Amino acid sequence: MTSTATRPGAPTAEPPPAPDAPPSSQPTRSGFAGLIDLPAAAVRGLIRSVRTTPGRLTVIAVGLVLLTLVTGIVGTFVVQGKKDTINELIDHREPLTAASQEVYRSLSDADATSANAFLVIGTEPPELRARYDQDIASAGAALAKAASDSEGVADAATKVDIISRNLPVYTGIIETARQNNMQGFPVGASYLREASNLMRATILPAASDLYHIDTDRLGAEQDDVSGFPWFTTALLVVLLAALVVTQVYLTRRTNRLLNIGLVVATGAMVVVLLWGAVALIIQSALVGSGQDDGSHPVDVLVRARSAAVQARADETMTLVARGDGADYETNFQQLAPIFTGLLHEAQGLMSGEAAQNIDTAVSSADAWLVAHKDVRAKDDGGSYSDAVKQAIDTSLPNGSAVAFTKLDNALVKAISIGRQNFLDSTRGADRALTALAPGVGVLAVVAAGGVTMGIRDRLREYR
Repeated sequence: MTSTATRPGAPTAEPPPAPDAPPSSQPTRSGFAGLIDLPAAAVRGLIRSVRTTPGRLTVIAVGLVLLTLVTGIVGTFVVQGKKDTINELIDHREPLTAASQEVYRSLSDADATSANAFLVIGTEPPELRARYDQDIASAGAALAKAASDSEGVADAATKVDIISRNLPVYTGIIETARQNNMQGFPVGASYLREASNLMRATILPAASDLYHIDTDRLGAEQDDVSGFPWFTTALLVVLLAALVVTQVYLTRRTNRLLNIGLVVATGAMVVVLLWGAVALIIQSALVGSGQDDGSHPVDVLVRARSAAVQARADETMTLVARGDGADYETNFQQLAPIFTGLLHEAQGLMSGEAAQNIDTAVSSADAWLVAHKDVRAKDDGGSYSDAVKQAIDTSLPNGSAVAFTKLDNALVKAISIGRQNFLDSTRGADRALTALAPGVGVLAVVAAGGVTMGIRDRLREYR
């Protein structure tokens, strides 16, 4: 019997090594390359998810919620912006426009009053001095208010600077003219003419430009707040269409007629659409009314009054010049058709008490022009004293002073009514938007919640 012997200590055979794993068909990427691949991977995952009904519903829910919240945020900001602009019109823009108008009116009246005082024989009447001082003080206060809004508006700041620098020069020359006149020196009239030329050539044009700048800004803000929010409306319509399409889709997929959550969301957005449309239409109409019955006729009346005050200064300065005032009379003749034309234009813009005051202003302007012809006839005929009396004597019922005073007083009343019309209508526009901005936000949140709940209930059915 034979046997196979083995040598002690001999090593045993080792098993063969395991074969290497086959290389993956989708190699992994790391580092920056992996980051670049993330969006593509996310898109691929989204596409795979959308191929299933639960994934499709999830995408629809996310899209509707985002669109609802975007619509709510945009709508809230748009409505709040309109409300803020309306308050800006009431509290800031219109008062500043009135202030710039007061600068022009006060300075024009100061120029006319100082000339009127020179025509009085003897001591200057205290009432004329008081009126001049009041005009200068009013112009200074109004200029300070107008200057508070000129920062950032280069043109307005330039006009304010021109007035601020030259007004002290004007008042200084007037004081020199007054002192010479009190002492009987003829040079006083020359100083008065120098001051008046400074007012007409430099100060009043700057004041007029400042007024027009503020008026244009007022009109621009009125136009802006009257505009309809088409973009927000388009968002809302798209959202409503998306909600309706989603409900039709769910009805076909689930055979359920209504989805309560989506019905709530749709109802909330319909409320936003109806409430917003009605409120914005009313608000726009009231802002337009404030412009048509308020700021626009006021602008016409202000320009008429300014031209009339300048013409009054020309009338008196012609007499102060004593035969050398042809330029002032020429200017009067140029201004006369301007303020009468503006008065006739204003007659068709207002009604009620304001219209009655405008009619009074028109008749007073006609009477003033008749009186002015009499003044010029007497002055040109050599009756200087009679011409001066006809021009400044307030006891003459057919004199220039009485007619101009009636004209000015009627314009003041009509302008005051127009400003009140503006404030009443614009405040009404503000009230029309009460609670709309927060209401849009709250209803958008309700709609987003309705979408979430409505589609969540359908998703649970697939678990």
